[in-house]
Amino acid sequence: MKTTQVLLTILFCAAFCNLNAQIDAKGEVKDQTTNKAGSNVEQGINGGLNAVENGVKGLFKKKKTNPPAEVQKSEPEVQPQETPQEVKPAAETKPSMSVYSKFDFVPGEKIIFYDDFSQDNVGDFPALWFSNGSGEVVSLNNYPGKWLNITAPGCYYPERDLLTSENFTIEFDMILNVQEGESFDVGFYLVSGNIKDPGEGGAIPGIAGVKTDISPAAIDLAAYADGTYTISGKSTTFETKPGEKVHYSYWIQKQRIRIYVNEKKVADSPRILPLGFKYNILRFELGESKPLISNFRVAAGLPDTRNKLITEGKLVTYGIYFDVNKDVVKPESYGTLKEIAAALNENPTVRVKIIGHTDADGDDAKNLDLSKRRADSVKNELAKTFGIDVARFETDGKGETQPVAPNDTPANKALNRRVEFIKL
Repeated sequence: MKTTQVLLTILFCAAFCNLNAQIDAKGEVKDQTTNKAGSNVEQGINGGLNAVENGVKGLFKKKKTNPPAEVQKSEPEVQPQETPQEVKPAAETKPSMSVYSKFDFVPGEKIIFYDDFSQDNVGDFPALWFSNGSGEVVSLNNYPGKWLNITAPGCYYPERDLLTSENFTIEFDMILNVQEGESFDVGFYLVSGNIKDPGEGGAIPGIAGVKTDISPAAIDLAAYADGTYTISGKSTTFETKPGEKVHYSYWIQKQRIRIYVNEKKVADSPRILPLGFKYNILRFELGESKPLISNFRVAAGLPDTRNKLITEGKLVTYGIYFDVNKDVVKPESYGTLKEIAAALNENPTVRVKIIGHTDADGDDAKNLDLSKRRADSVKNELAKTFGIDVARFETDGKGETQPVAPNDTPANKALNRRVEFIKL
């Protein structure tokens, strides 16, 4: 009898284990099915982006998304029952300068507008921006500086009448605050008009303009004038990832727009801007997507590198970039360095002194040391990447001791952060 009971117990356990195995197997299959469905959804989104090219109206359809993850403020409110989620950055790669060999973007010489939100308190809407939506300045634990966190659909723009010229540049950093599998869609307009209400005009603001519709994989362009869309185009595809900080650069020359995403030129439309208009309003239009934006810079005029360095003997450039408190030249500086290297190669007997300058934020002695190290880094990059003999350079740093503007606003601080080249 005992033997029979033991056998029955063994058989029961084996059957139970087999049942569990079947449940696990089904659960695994279910996960795989879910993943496949998610992949199909993603393919559908990409297909939808491609279909946009067939009609201008498709450029302005809003894509519904789930609310993005909350950002972590530097001074979070005490909420014991809720823990704010981080904006998780994508795995960072640090490309060498050579990766940017086709990055010919050179920022404008005269800064018209700059905002990194350093003058704003965390939790406030930025003082230099207008909107019919809502947002707040936040700081993150995985990217430096302060960011405008868009929290509601609407239109967002800096100032009301930017003094642009026929040739100007626009740059900004954006974090794609979106989860895997969600869609992301941000409209960015160049507008000619006199808009008093941020939402005025809807999808056709002002009297003329160009809308660029930014997604994680492409940028669609469409131009309009007098209430009618006229020309549309599409960028080459590129890849950005959720949680990744992406640098967007726009280079406007009369009717021409070049657009760069990080190190890649993704669009070049020679005649897309309607002729005869002044583009004085730069406007983000948000639906359900809620990106984070910082380091918004508008500058006019193209630097005359050769004339200023060789003829006038002094070149002041704002197109050589460094991370905060770092001395490593960022690859986005390639276009500016290429212009300087070309002038030096055309004049092989010219020697120059490279001088670094900082703003007044932080410790005086550390700023002085940082400016010297940055000048050395520029020298080394010109030698390594462009083959300029290091014997042609001297370097120095002045820290914050020689400002060209008061250190009272983000724009003025940006003017003080510069690299000078002095002909010897």
